[in-house]
Amino acid sequence: MFKKPVDVKTVQRLSGADKKKLRRTAKERFPQASDADLDAILPPKGEITLAKYPNHALVYAIEGELPMIFNIDARGHDLFPTVYALWKVPHLLPAFTLKGGEVSRYVIGGADLMFPGISIPPEGFPSFEAGQPWAVKVPGNPAPIAVGITTMSSTEALKAGLRGKALRIVHYYRDMLWDSADGRYVPNDGFFEDIVVEDPNFVSTSQSPDSTEETTEATHDSEDAAVGTSDTADPGIQCEATEEITNGVNELKLPEDKSTEQAPDEKEHQNLTTEEIDSLLDKCLLQALYTSIKEKELPMPGSTLWSNHILPCRPPGVTLDIKKSSHKKLSKWLQSKSSSGLISAKEDKYKKEVILLGINRKHPDYVAFKPEKRVQEPVEHEKAVAESSVTKQLEVAEIYKPSSHVKPIFVAVEADMEKYYSASEASDIVFRYVEKENLVKPTDKAKVILDVTLCDALYKGAIKKGTAYPTEIHKKDLGSTFLKRMQVHHIVIRGTQEVIRKGAIKTIQIMTERRQGNKKMTRLSGLECFLMDPDSLASELQKKFACSTTTAELPGKKGQYEVLVQGGVIDDLAKHLVDHYGVPKRYIEVYDKTKR
Repeated sequence: MFKKPVDVKTVQRLSGADKKKLRRTAKERFPQASDADLDAILPPKGEITLAKYPNHALVYAIEGELPMIFNIDARGHDLFPTVYALWKVPHLLPAFTLKGGEVSRYVIGGADLMFPGISIPPEGFPSFEAGQPWAVKVPGNPAPIAVGITTMSSTEALKAGLRGKALRIVHYYRDMLWDSADGRYVPNDGFFEDIVVEDPNFVSTSQSPDSTEETTEATHDSEDAAVGTSDTADPGIQCEATEEITNGVNELKLPEDKSTEQAPDEKEHQNLTTEEIDSLLDKCLLQALYTSIKEKELPMPGSTLWSNHILPCRPPGVTLDIKKSSHKKLSKWLQSKSSSGLISAKEDKYKKEVILLGINRKHPDYVAFKPEKRVQEPVEHEKAVAESSVTKQLEVAEIYKPSSHVKPIFVAVEADMEKYYSASEASDIVFRYVEKENLVKPTDKAKVILDVTLCDALYKGAIKKGTAYPTEIHKKDLGSTFLKRMQVHHIVIRGTQEVIRKGAIKTIQIMTERRQGNKKMTRLSGLECFLMDPDSLASELQKKFACSTTTAELPGKKGQYEVLVQGGVIDDLAKHLVDHYGVPKRYIEVYDKTKR
């Protein structure tokens, strides 16, 4: 909902009557909230503003301060608190606690929360219904990091073996809604003090991450991760599931925690001296600079550098605590590395956070360093893949082929013009050109100066006559603008079959309509795009739904067929395509013409 920047359409003040109505609706939506809690997020004497967005979202904020409540359907009833509101009143919503800080990386990246990533308390799995608002927390920190909607009830979750999607995340820390308040935090009244944060990405920007501890390793399996896109849909967080599901919720027990087996190793690392911790920090930084940090990601906030790059480079079983180093704070450590010339960093005066601006890859420490090759051991992940059904046999991805517009860029960096590229690979090409031609703006590292070649590649033929060509572009816009100038294709792989087609991926359409005698008929089309045989599917659905099915060629579309299923099975059919054929939900369009 708030992953991409969206401009506000209108902002208006609420009248006294509207404020009272909003408060009543919030009281019904958040039954755990007391009057004092509601006063904290909707002050009776304060002015409340309503911002309307083009994506139909409504955001209610304390005027001149922070957004507190929003809804995603423009109706005003399905309200959700923002993370700012939850930091003021943490118990406003019931919350799922993640198994470990590693999982939070994906949640605050926009991924939905899966059941295997949730830590089940000793008293048993909580009770909930589908469609309820729930928050997400990391272990050891009462401050929620995300808000979502439950996709199923606790009863359905237990029947499913605690697998599948638990929450559809609608708002998270550092998304565009959070950023609309310029990253301002709830006034520090000790709420964030002395908290061991599992993910340093969730730390007030007014202070450095003091402590980070990894308790559980989790594997994130997203269909889009394989194609390098930033638009995550239906991601999975896979880890060892519960071994046995009992009938009673209170009797539900977690599997054996493997972290206890690693305790001896962790204890050995707890006795590191200050000098050893300093050396380990420097080693992790160099490893990250070599292996994971790309030029196009700069400038980078220090908290992002710490959580997404430094911590993953530490040895297994080691807990890195910046507070136990000689620097005490992340900002001081990064500034010391900047003084040595290894990196370029400066403090953001507004957000009070050190920003990584550049990397000196000619520095003696960088040149002399030999990065370690990490051998991954995804035993549990491979086991889960082996046990999965045909879902894992389908791979769908958008790919790009160079066009005449971008040919000079590919020629300049000696890239193959006949090859197909993923979104990330194509973006790397243009950033390689920027690095080669040294086009990063000296006075603003976040922007790229457009030379004649790059300007033509991005804008020639797309700018109206009489309009001046831009002279620079922000780094965050460079990759997407470059992709728009390439030829879009898509690849579909199912088992041993592989097809590459020109154009964007088309969707499967499921439509239920009424026939004579008030009977319902469900029509299914677009299967050929995902290498599915209509006749075989029709036979399968006939047995599954115990109804008559048939196939028919679509009028005017030679070689394209639709499957007709008797009855209104629109929801079950969509679920079947997702669960048994691996079709991503975003590629399924559902139309119910029987509803009035």
